[in-house]
Amino acid sequence: MAACKAVVLTCLLIIAACTALPPKNSDNICAAFREKEDWFDSARQSYQRWGVPIPVQMAIMHQESHFVADAQPPRDWLLGIIPWFRPSSAYGYAQATDDAWDDYLDSAGDWGADRDEFDDATDFIGWYSNISHSRLGISKGDAKNLYLAYHEGHSGYQHKSYLKKRWLMRIADNVAHRARLFQNQLRTCKIQD
Repeated sequence: MAACKAVVLTCLLIIAACTALPPKNSDNICAAFREKEDWFDSARQSYQRWGVPIPVQMAIMHQESHFVADAQPPRDWLLGIIPWFRPSSAYGYAQATDDAWDDYLDSAGDWGADRDEFDDATDFIGWYSNISHSRLGISKGDAKNLYLAYHEGHSGYQHKSYLKKRWLMRIADNVAHRARLFQNQLRTCKIQD
């Protein structure tokens, strides 16, 4: 019996070790980058490829998943007791939907890319925001409007669907505020390259 418990405990520890936990202090980008050693390099590579500033990428990701690798929208419940479908296929750090992720893989991503891998998620956010810049004329440093286009899709943004959603406008303002906060934090922290 003791051997069985030891095996089960070992398996649970292995599974827990494989799970990517969010940084302990996700409100401080310097602390997050120090804790997650490869994150800064991944965000910088996305910036170099797509031109979307690191604080903007990270503010969008913070809003979408709070840096939880396998984040998903909560399930709906049938009759309040039966778990039902999720309202969206959004998944991972970037909360990319199946269709958006497939578009990314077709045009820019590595076919081995995964939504629950940080480096792939930062590249996706950079790619999507770069398209928002090209198609919609949104500055790559404009976290608020990049987030609105990210949330509503390019067509929704063009049709200004966000104007009917006061809650979304508040969230977009929060994303812009967080991008400025992250920018100020990055100016003062030292990150090992």
